[in-house]
Amino acid sequence: MNDRDLDVIVFGATGITGRQVCAYLAQRSARNGAGISWAAAARDLGKLGRVLGEIGVVPPETIVADVNDPDSLAAMAARAKVVLNLAGPYTLYGEPVIEACVSRGAHYVDLTGEIPFVRQMIDAYDERAREAGVKIVQVCGFEALPPDLAVLLAAETARERYGDGLKEVDLEAAVEGPPGLPRPSDLLSGGTLQSLAAAASSENAEDVADAAALITDPALAEVVRERSPIKIAPRRGFSGAVIAPMAPAAFINPAVIQRTAALVEGGFGREEVFRYREGVALGGGLLTLPLRYAAAGMVTATQAGVLASVKASPSVRRRIGNMLSRVLPSSGFGPSGERLEQWKWRMNVRARSTGGHEVRVDIDADGQPGYLTTARMLGEVGLALAESGATPERAGHLTPAVAVGTGVTKRLKEAGVRFSVGG
Repeated sequence: MNDRDLDVIVFGATGITGRQVCAYLAQRSARNGAGISWAAAARDLGKLGRVLGEIGVVPPETIVADVNDPDSLAAMAARAKVVLNLAGPYTLYGEPVIEACVSRGAHYVDLTGEIPFVRQMIDAYDERAREAGVKIVQVCGFEALPPDLAVLLAAETARERYGDGLKEVDLEAAVEGPPGLPRPSDLLSGGTLQSLAAAASSENAEDVADAAALITDPALAEVVRERSPIKIAPRRGFSGAVIAPMAPAAFINPAVIQRTAALVEGGFGREEVFRYREGVALGGGLLTLPLRYAAAGMVTATQAGVLASVKASPSVRRRIGNMLSRVLPSSGFGPSGERLEQWKWRMNVRARSTGGHEVRVDIDADGQPGYLTTARMLGEVGLALAESGATPERAGHLTPAVAVGTGVTKRLKEAGVRFSVGG
């Protein structure tokens, strides 16, 4: 890729997250001088210039590319070391971009949470990507980059300190929003909701609820399903908080994390498959305990409804998906301005090794997680993949943690995401 004239191209740069990726790359380029070359791509250059101008970003170059024009995608991919794809829902629009990147030798990264689509892309492109020396990296935003890296860090720490694999992993997330009354757009990402609608109506929608959906070894997949099924129910966590199902969905991260374990040589638990649980911590005192359980129950009921829909017949799933895509907010729905900045969030991982040792990995971060922090992390991942020797020498359809390695956690400080390891 040394002959490519652009390190990173941001495709789909007119959306909320896309424009924030561009803003981050512009800031990083200003800090690093001439060391970063990047461009913004969209099908409508007029709109692209207008929306980036609204946030004060002038990209070094703009490129016309359209998912309905394979030649434009091929031309874009031929110039880039890395293409960051922000144009979803990916079940509908993602494959042409992946095809262009694999054919033209560019690394590919996206933010999809559509697990059935990810499995389709593994089956279709993993071997081709390995032969081409290309990394395909999906689900690389708030879902599932931070938890994927945190669990891999725990696994590496357990192995280095104790010679152990992992047996059990629990992750608790907590989010602190901006002051004042919350707005629907603060938490509900139109893009994520549209992605869930697309996943629910896909041909292999049953993969949504499968922790082993991304594991290609049938025997290993059965063990994962038995030992670490996805469960959505309120419970008490290791911090004492009430744990609600993970937002925006409890059935995205587990499949990615279990695939990471399958891709790492020797696996996380060696002979054992580790149990993974996650959720959002609802803290408070004893007086608020009933209210917190009620809130967790509401989230559980909503996500249980989604899981029930994917078990319906294909025709029913399509009708449900079409209905949801019409009534849910569009991909442009989300927070803006200062409401992107005034957030803090954390993830705390407690892992128990096969030898009974505990390893802690903690993450604390700044910025609205689904938009601002995700955009900054994605920009940093793109720069890491473009830099020779900065990520592991491995190709194929990879999980975020396997693609970039735990060394990238130091770089993510630039994106306002800080990792620490204890035990």
